[in-house]
Amino acid sequence: MSPIQKRAERVRGIALEPVLRLAGAQPDVHDPRKWHTSEGVLSITGPKFMNWTRGLGGGGAIDLVIHLKHRSFMEALQWLEGCFPAPASTPSEQPDLQRSLQLPVPCVQNLRRIKGYLAAQRGLPAALTDPLIASGRIYADSKANVLFLLSGQNGSPVGAELRGTTFSRWRGMAPGSQKDCGFFDIGPSCTSSLVLCESAIDAISCCALHPEYRCVSTAGARAHPRWLSSLISHSIEIYCGYDADPAGDAMAQAMQARHPKVKRLRPSRKDWNDLIRSK
Repeated sequence: MSPIQKRAERVRGIALEPVLRLAGAQPDVHDPRKWHTSEGVLSITGPKFMNWTRGLGGGGAIDLVIHLKHRSFMEALQWLEGCFPAPASTPSEQPDLQRSLQLPVPCVQNLRRIKGYLAAQRGLPAALTDPLIASGRIYADSKANVLFLLSGQNGSPVGAELRGTTFSRWRGMAPGSQKDCGFFDIGPSCTSSLVLCESAIDAISCCALHPEYRCVSTAGARAHPRWLSSLISHSIEIYCGYDADPAGDAMAQAMQARHPKVKRLRPSRKDWNDLIRSK
C-alpha cells in the first residue's frame, strides 16, 4: 500500500457526523440521520451518504468532503488530515529528534543573500530579522536557502521551514522536522494575545504590523496543531491569522469548530506578507 493509500485509508473511516458539523451542516430536528447542507438534504447510514436533493451518494469521509466542499481528492485528504490529525504516538514510539532531524549546515557566506531576500523581496524590517539571524533562529545554508528554526519546549530545534532565495523558488521543511513538537515564533512572550500564521515569513510580517502580538507559525494551514491546546489553556486571546483564501478560511473554520475560543483575524490581502509588502 502506497503512503497516499495509507493516509486515505485512515481518514476515510472517520465518522461522517463530525465531518458534516465542520462543513457547516445542521442536523435535522426530527431525523438524526438527516442533515441540511449547502448542497441539499443528506441522509447518512453508517459510512454511506445520499443527497436526495441532487440524487447523488457516496461512501466515506473523503467522498463527503469532495461532495460538500467541491475539493479534489488530494485537497479533501489534506483537509481531513488537518481537521482530524492522527493520534499522538506513545513515548516509546516517538522518534529520537536529535537523530532523525537533518538540519542543513549553516553557511555564513550566504547570509548576505538571505538578508537581501528578506528585506528587498519580502519587505521584512531588519530590526526584526537581524536579531533572529544573530541568535541562529534564522540562517542560510550552502544552497542559499533561508531556514527558520522550529523550537521545542526546552528550546532545542525540532525542525525548520525552508525557503529558496535563488531563481529556483520553493518552500519545504528540513527532513525529520516534527511540526507538532514545536514552532517558530516572534514577538513579546508576555503578551495576552497570540496570532497563528501559516509560515514563519507570515509570522514576522504579522509581528511587524502588530508588534503587540506574539506571532506563531504553524508551518502550513492546520486546524489542530497538537501544541495548540496547551496554548489555549493559558487563558490568552488566540487569533487564527491564516491566509485570506478558501484553504485558509476552511482551516480557520475547522480550528474554531474544535476550539471555540479561537477568533479569526483575516489579513486584508492574501496573506500577511502581501499586506506588509503593499505598505
